[in-house]
Amino acid sequence: MEQLSDSFSLPQLLESIAGWLWGIPLLFLLIGGGLFFTFYSGFTPFLYLRHGIQILQGKYNNPNDPGEINHFQALCSALSATVGMGNIAGVAVAITTGGPGALFWMWVCAVVGMATKFFTCSLAVMYRGKDHNGQVQGGPMYFIVEGLGKRWKPLAMAFCFFGMFGCLPLVQSNQLTAIVGNMFLIPNEWLLDESKAVTLGTKAFFGLFMAICVGSVVLGGITRIGKVTSRLVPFMVLLYASCAILILITQIRNVPAAVGLILNDAFTGNAVTGGVLGTVISTGVRRAAFSNEAGMGTEAMAHGAAKTKEPIREGLVAMLGPMIDTLIVCTITGLIILSTGVWKEVGGNADGVLLTASAFSKGIPLAGDYLLLICVLCFSFSSMIGFSYYVTKCGMFLFGHTARIPLITFYLIAIVISAVVKLDDVINFLDIMFGLMAVPTILSTLILSPRVMAKAREYFSALDQAQ
Repeated sequence: MEQLSDSFSLPQLLESIAGWLWGIPLLFLLIGGGLFFTFYSGFTPFLYLRHGIQILQGKYNNPNDPGEINHFQALCSALSATVGMGNIAGVAVAITTGGPGALFWMWVCAVVGMATKFFTCSLAVMYRGKDHNGQVQGGPMYFIVEGLGKRWKPLAMAFCFFGMFGCLPLVQSNQLTAIVGNMFLIPNEWLLDESKAVTLGTKAFFGLFMAICVGSVVLGGITRIGKVTSRLVPFMVLLYASCAILILITQIRNVPAAVGLILNDAFTGNAVTGGVLGTVISTGVRRAAFSNEAGMGTEAMAHGAAKTKEPIREGLVAMLGPMIDTLIVCTITGLIILSTGVWKEVGGNADGVLLTASAFSKGIPLAGDYLLLICVLCFSFSSMIGFSYYVTKCGMFLFGHTARIPLITFYLIAIVISAVVKLDDVINFLDIMFGLMAVPTILSTLILSPRVMAKAREYFSALDQAQ
C-alpha cells in the first residue's frame, strides 16, 4: 500500500500531467499556431518593427484615446511579468533538464512568438470590452466574447480560471527566497534547522515581507503598476545585460564553443538528455512560453490597457517583447552559464537561480553574487507586481469588481506559501495552469486572424501612403 500511494503522489502527478501537456499538445498548438501567424501575415509585421519603435517612443501618443496607460507603459507592464525569473532561473532549468540545445528552441519560439503577439495584442485592442465599472478592458476573455460572440463565453471563462492560478508569482517568490538563503543565511549559519537548511518559519517570514512590498504597489491598480514598471524595467534590463556582457568578455574564448554547443545539441540532445531530441524541444518550448508568454494571453491583457484607437500599433509594440525578453535577455543568461562551464560543474547540485548565481560568481569574482542579487530583487519584484494585474483581471471577469481585494489577498498569500515549497512542484503546477491558458487564446486568435489581417492591410497601406 505504501508503494502504491508513493506512485500516486501529488508531485509525481503534477510532473506527469505537465510532461504530457507540454509534449505534442502544446508543441503543436504554440509552434504550429506561431508558424501559421508568421506565414499567414506574410512576414509583413516584421517589416514594420522600426515603426513599432517609433510608436513606443511616443510619436503617436494621444492622451484622449481610450485606455489607461501609454504604449511604453503597456510594454513595460508586459515585460515586468515576462522579464523576470523565467530569464534567470528558467533558462538555467532549461539547460539542466533539456540541455544547451533547449536554448535554440527558445529562439525559435521567440521568433514565431513575435507573430503570435502581433495577432493577440492587436485583437486585445480591436475587441475591448468593459468591466463591471464601465472601464475599457482588453485581453483574451474580452476579444473572445466581443469578437466571437456571447456563446463563446465559456471559453473566455476557462481562460480566466486558468489565468488566476497560472499567473501566480510562485517561481519569483520561491527563487528569491532561495538566493537570499544561500547567500546570507546558510554561509553565516543564521536561522537554520538541524539539517543546516533555512527554517520554514524564516522562509514564510521573508515571503510575508515580499507580500507587503508587492501589496503596496498592486493596490494602486494598472496605473500605478505602469508607472513603477516603466522606471524599473529599463533599469533592471540594462543592469543585468551590463553584468552579463562583462562576464562574456572575461569568458570570450569560450563563447564560440558555447554557441556551437547550443546549435549542435538542438538537433542531437546528446549533452543532457542522452539523444532524446523530443525532450530538448519540449523543454525549450516550455521555458520559452514561461519566459515570453507568447500565446498565453497574459501579454494581451497588458497591451489591451494601452491608450490607442489603432489595434495594429499595439500589435507592433507587443512584437518587441519576445525580442527583448528571449532573444536578448535569455540568450545572455544561457551564454554565461555555458561559457563559464558551471552547468557541468554544479548543474546537478544547483537549481534555477542558484546555477546562474554560480556563473555570476565565477565571471565576476567577489561582486558577482551581489550584483545578481540586485538583479533578482528587481526581476522578482517587477514580475510579482506585473502578474498581480493578470490575476485580478481574470478574477474580476469571473466574479465582478467587488472581488478585487479578495483576489489581491489571495495573490499575496500565494507569495508567502510559494516561499516554502519545492521548486519542482512550483514549476510543474505553473506549467499546467500556464499551458492551459494557451488553448483558448490560440484557438480564438486563429479564428479571428482574418479580421486582424484585414485591419493590418488597411493600416499599413495608409502608413505607406503617408510616408
